[in-house]
Amino acid sequence: MTDTIEDRLAAWLRADELDARFELAALPDDFAADAEERDVRPSRPAPLRVSTKTPRSVRASAMRTPAGRARVLHTFCHHELQAAELFAWAVLRFPRTELAFRRGLLQLLRDELRHARLYRAEIERLGARFGDHPVRDWFWDRVPARPDPISFVAFLGIGLEGGNLEHARRYAARFREAGDERAARVQDVVAREEEAHVRFAATWFRRWTGGVDFDAWRARLPDPLSPSILRGTPLDRASRRRAGLDDAFLDALEEWPCASPRS
Repeated sequence: MTDTIEDRLAAWLRADELDARFELAALPDDFAADAEERDVRPSRPAPLRVSTKTPRSVRASAMRTPAGRARVLHTFCHHELQAAELFAWAVLRFPRTELAFRRGLLQLLRDELRHARLYRAEIERLGARFGDHPVRDWFWDRVPARPDPISFVAFLGIGLEGGNLEHARRYAARFREAGDERAARVQDVVAREEEAHVRFAATWFRRWTGGVDFDAWRARLPDPLSPSILRGTPLDRASRRRAGLDDAFLDALEEWPCASPRS
């Protein structure tokens, strides 16, 4: 019976206890030398309930209440869990990629789990529990749609995590306006650490394609997604520059017309 990094990740994705999804035990030292491509989707342990409907946004006024802030944090916690799961999925789905890439995915997975635990702790501080609200597997519905490594880093790394550079800072301000400095500081941590995640994606996109060209990136996004939903307003150009995106890319992203995603 084998015991490889790949086997452990597959078992972690299939775990039927929610607490187990928030922790990744120590892994073996090496990847399997002859690993086959595997498309392993995660379980959704109780009490998680998956919905296919887009939840209503929490109004700014509702964030003045602990319940309203907990609901926002619930959404963010599930985002982080999905990202962690997708990094594990990518290790299994792309076993022929460079060793440095797969090791980098494991580090990003651990970062996302740490973020998820921070969010979970804040949810509980506010008197709620993760699982109190239905979750939407929006990332899982889209990221595996174009399963190659370049599309993966384009959408999840440069796209979704890039957008979080704006969204996390915007919500940090909203939590502070609501008087919740602890939740705001968690958003600050996520915003700062996501820069390294976007930089990881941009580095590999550049290595595999020869640059980080806006049109080449846009062509890798799953239809019908528009670049406009992968950015916040205003664009945090300083953070995105630190993450390895140049002004030509940022100009094109900022100028792209707004569009509403299909549900």
